[in-house]
Amino acid sequence: MGKRVLLTGIGGFLGCHAFAHICDNTDWHVVGIDSFRHRGLTDRVTHMTAAHPEWKSRLTLHTHDLAAPFSDQMVKGFGNIDYIISMASESHVDRSIADPVTFFQNNVNLTLTLLELARKVEPYAFVNIGTDEVYGPAEPGHRHVEWEAILPSNPYAASKAAQEALAISYFRTYDVPVVLTNSMNLVGELQHPEKFIPSVIRNVLAGQEQIIHGSENNIGSRFYLHARDHSDAILFLLDKSPARYSNGDTRPDRYNIVGEKEFNNLDMAYMVAEIIGKPLKYRLVDFHLSRPGHDRRYALSSSKMEELGWTPALGIESTIRSTVEWYMRPMNRKWLDI
Repeated sequence: MGKRVLLTGIGGFLGCHAFAHICDNTDWHVVGIDSFRHRGLTDRVTHMTAAHPEWKSRLTLHTHDLAAPFSDQMVKGFGNIDYIISMASESHVDRSIADPVTFFQNNVNLTLTLLELARKVEPYAFVNIGTDEVYGPAEPGHRHVEWEAILPSNPYAASKAAQEALAISYFRTYDVPVVLTNSMNLVGELQHPEKFIPSVIRNVLAGQEQIIHGSENNIGSRFYLHARDHSDAILFLLDKSPARYSNGDTRPDRYNIVGEKEFNNLDMAYMVAEIIGKPLKYRLVDFHLSRPGHDRRYALSSSKMEELGWTPALGIESTIRSTVEWYMRPMNRKWLDI
């Protein structure tokens, strides 16, 4: 009989791809949770199950605001839970700067709810999906390795760092088998157009100007990874025995999940425009004056995962092409307007 995984944020961009990847590669049952009041959409789940109706019987979907605790009845309804994957989070830097209190409280409270659940159901692993941004900016040529100093620059990054701190405390106090991951910019189908690549696609198609933050010879850069590659890395890690405080481990396992290649934002925008076949209209805007709290460059070291035997399966150039071509299909243009 297949295992049962509780996946939060299933209506989000990353969550729906994780759901699809789990169904594609395991016989597990997914208990999916989303409040559907932030950026989560039932449409994403429907999109995945429409192509694979056989997955519907392997999904139990709950609408629940994770900032509120689960009732005992709800927990009983989950059944036996082998894994908890905590993906749900508000994840937009600009919105965190505009409304830091609400943003921070949501991300912290949902983590507390899930860690309290873990104390009750005792999963084999509790995976906290984190971001590169907890480390703050990376200097040119440097890539952060696991467990470097945490130096968040904005409320979003701070809220993700707080999630990790809570998880570590539950690892040490309650022996919750926590696994921390930190990933970089994720791309793929069904992503919200507030994110960089969908915004470039939308602006290029409309002939509108794209803002690129930076100045000549000082443009921000990122590593990009398809959401399905990220999901594959999570399944890879779930196949390993997690660290346990009761076994004498002093800290939980931590892994960077990283794309294969770094691109500056202008080069990435040009790549998208070339695939579309239309010119890129852009304007450089001074990075620090226009975006206080934002970091010019993020970079994580992928050496630990590579040594364990995992690398992304999807090349970044083919990933960007397939993503752009997907959004350009008439039936998918609606995803640029959500």
